[in-house]
Amino acid sequence: MSALALGFWSFPVLLALIFLRAPIGAAMFTVGLGGLWLATGSPTMGLNLLKAESYSTFSSYSLSIIPMFLLMGQFATLSGMSSALFKAAEGWLGHRKGGVAMASVGACAGFGAICGSSLATAATMSRVALPELRRYGYSGGFSTATLAAGGTLGILIPPSVILVIYAILTEQNIASLFLAAFVPGILAAIGYMIVIAIYVRLNPDSAGLRDRVPYSERFKALAEIWPVILVFGLVVGGIYAGWFTPTEGAAVGAAGTGLLALLKGNMTWALFKESVITTAISSAMIFFIVLGAKLYNSFLALTQMPQELSMWVVGQEFAPLTVLILILVFYLIMGCLMDSLSMILLTIPIFWPVMAQMDFGLISLLDMQAARLAEGIADGIAMAPDLLAQAQAKLAEGVALTRDEFRALGLRPVTEAMHADFNQTLTAIWFGILVLIVVEVGLITPPVGMNLFIINAMDKSTPMTATYRAVLWFVTSDVIRVAVLVAFPSITLFLLR
Repeated sequence: MSALALGFWSFPVLLALIFLRAPIGAAMFTVGLGGLWLATGSPTMGLNLLKAESYSTFSSYSLSIIPMFLLMGQFATLSGMSSALFKAAEGWLGHRKGGVAMASVGACAGFGAICGSSLATAATMSRVALPELRRYGYSGGFSTATLAAGGTLGILIPPSVILVIYAILTEQNIASLFLAAFVPGILAAIGYMIVIAIYVRLNPDSAGLRDRVPYSERFKALAEIWPVILVFGLVVGGIYAGWFTPTEGAAVGAAGTGLLALLKGNMTWALFKESVITTAISSAMIFFIVLGAKLYNSFLALTQMPQELSMWVVGQEFAPLTVLILILVFYLIMGCLMDSLSMILLTIPIFWPVMAQMDFGLISLLDMQAARLAEGIADGIAMAPDLLAQAQAKLAEGVALTRDEFRALGLRPVTEAMHADFNQTLTAIWFGILVLIVVEVGLITPPVGMNLFIINAMDKSTPMTATYRAVLWFVTSDVIRVAVLVAFPSITLFLLR
C-alpha cells in the first residue's frame, strides 16, 4: 500500500478507534506511530519523532498559556465571581419574561471572559443559577438547556483555550483571534437571549416571574462585579496595549484571580492544592491529546495526504464558499460524536491546507493600497500633491499602484504578495472563529453534547430527553449565527482592519 493510501485509510481507522471509546489522545498516538512504522517499514522514525516532538511540543512557550488560563478559571470560581455576575445580571433582567434564564446567559458570558473553558463555565454557573431557576418556576428541561448553551460562551468569548490551540496549529496571532471572537461572542449571548424570549412566550408554563429589584440594589449588585472587570481589563486590555504577551497575560490573570480569592477569604491551602491539581490533570489530558495529534500529523505530512487533498479540491474548481460550507457541515455532524478539542486537533491539519488555497476575497488589493495611502496622509508624510492626486485618481478608477509609484510618494509598497499573505491571514482568523462556533454547537448537540451531560448530572430530576428538546432552540440560534457570519465576514473581521 502506498504512503498516500495509508494516509487516507488512517482517518477511518482513527474514527473507528474513537467510536470504540478509545481515548482520543491514545487513538491518535497509536495511529500516528503505527502509520509511521508502516510507511517507512521501521519503527525508528516514529520513535525519533516521539523523542523530538515530546520535547519541542511541551517546551513551547505558547503552549504554557493553557494551564494558566485553566488555573485562572479555577481561582475565579473560588473568588465568588460567578455569584456576583449572576446576581448583577438577575437584578437587571430577572423581572422580565424569561429574565432569570437571560441573566444566566449574561452571567455565563461574563464568566467566560475570565475562564476560557466551556465545561468549567457550565459547571460553575449551574451551581449558582440552577437553584434560582427552579425557585422561580422554570421547567427542568428549559433550565438545563439554557445553562448548557450559556456554558458554550466560555470558549467563544476571549480568552479561549480552543482558540489558543487553533492559533498554534495554524501559526496565527493569538491576540488577533481573541479580538476577532469578541463580536461573534456578543452575538451568541444576544441570540440566546432572543431564543429565551421567544421560548417563554410560546411555552408560558416553562418560566415564572420574579419581582422587580429596586435600582439601588441593582447598582449595588453591579458594583460587586468590579473584580471581573478588573481581571478582564488587565488581561485582555494588557495584551492589546502591548504590556505583555498573551502567555504573560494569562499568568497575570491567574495571579490576579488567585489574589482576589485570597482577599475574599475563600482561598484555603486545601482549595489551593485542589485547584492546582485539577489544573494539572486537565493540562495533562490536553497535552497528551496534543502529543498524539503531533504524531498523527507528522504521519499525515509524510504521506502528503493533506497536500494532495488540497490540490484535488483546487483542481475540482469548487467555489470557495461551497468548500467552506461542506467543512462546517462536517464539523456539525462530528460535533454530535466527539469533543471540541479532539476535533480541532484532528481536523485542522487536514482542512487548513485546503482552506489556505481558497480565495474568499476578504480584502482587495485596491482597499489595502487605499488604506496605506490614507495612513500616510494621517501620519503627515510629505507627498508631492500632483503625485498624490494621480494615485488617488488611479485607485478611484480601480487601477492598482506600482512599487515605483509608492516609493515616489515615500510610502512602503503594498504588493500582490503582501495582499495574498494578508488575505490568507484574514481567512485563517475568519475560518477559526467559524470552526470555534460550530465546535461549540457540538457541546450542546445530542447525543454526545458534553455540556448537556455536565448540567444533567447536577440536576438528576430532569430527564435528558427534556434537555434535548429544549436545547434544539439554542442550536437553531447557533446555526443562524454561523450562516450570518459566513455571509458577512466583515462582522468577524472589522476590528482587525
